[in-house]
Amino acid sequence: MCLHHITTALLALAMATGPAVAENQAEREPPLRIVVSVPAGGVSDRVARLLAERLQSSLSRPVNVENKAGAGGRIAVDVLMRSPPDGSTVLLVPIIVPVIAPLVFKDLNYNPRRDLAPVTQVATYQLALAVAAGHPARTLREFVAWAKANSRQATFGTPAAGSLAHFLGVALGREAGIELVHVPYQGAGQLEIDLIGGEVASGIAALSDLAPQHRAGRIRILATSGVERSKLLPAVPTFREQGFETVEATGWHAVYAPAATPVQVIDRLSGAIVAALESPELRAKLVALGVEPTGTTPEQLASIMAADTAHWAPIIKAAGFHAPRQ
Repeated sequence: MCLHHITTALLALAMATGPAVAENQAEREPPLRIVVSVPAGGVSDRVARLLAERLQSSLSRPVNVENKAGAGGRIAVDVLMRSPPDGSTVLLVPIIVPVIAPLVFKDLNYNPRRDLAPVTQVATYQLALAVAAGHPARTLREFVAWAKANSRQATFGTPAAGSLAHFLGVALGREAGIELVHVPYQGAGQLEIDLIGGEVASGIAALSDLAPQHRAGRIRILATSGVERSKLLPAVPTFREQGFETVEATGWHAVYAPAATPVQVIDRLSGAIVAALESPELRAKLVALGVEPTGTTPEQLASIMAADTAHWAPIIKAAGFHAPRQ
């Protein structure tokens, strides 16, 4: 056989086997494991599962979500820290784990700057302050005036002590010059029940938790916590719009890798997730869940963490809140 025919045959063989080889390589890759710090059904869990579904298709490899709830996120972080830094395991957590917890707990088993390698922010969400439908206050300023006149009854409930909602209430009290008594709950469910029944004067929680009761007329949301109005309830003004310039909170969910993960691996993961978040189908599902899809570079996520830490540190310090040792 002449050299020309040999070359042609080899090229044909390469073209025929190339896709199969690539497919086999994808099959040999270990499943991508997304560890979340909440039980199944929580917002972080649902965000992770929607993302996993999209990534599994785009990466052509299995993507599994594992729930490692408990200890304020420490269990999930510990799983990540013990995982090989090869891009096979990532952590998806809300802002509480990398920003708030390190400011609240003195005995954490992790340092976010040392142990968590930023990959990308996935989505943001807003919080809101609400009162019962029968409460006399119809605006935030009316609520503040009511709280000043009824200091013994001026309470605000949140889904948990030491949460973002807790410290948003502290920030409001500081700027408004009012004493708001914090009433912590174990989750948003009982808070909503007591808020509807007037057992607590006001409540602060994720907007997505409170919005259905607001639409049903059982509670009245007076303010949302973002820089701009939320797409969920565009008729409701923000704290800032109503004259409370420093009362702002943007919650978020983000992905991290083990600290020693090579930069090129992190960049590949970040790129894949950002590309997934550009899918109109996934974006629509996340918005319906009550979060706003974002997608950032690792460097941008690191900057967001630093800015939020600087924002919340003095508020938490002024609150004098000391979390119990875990």
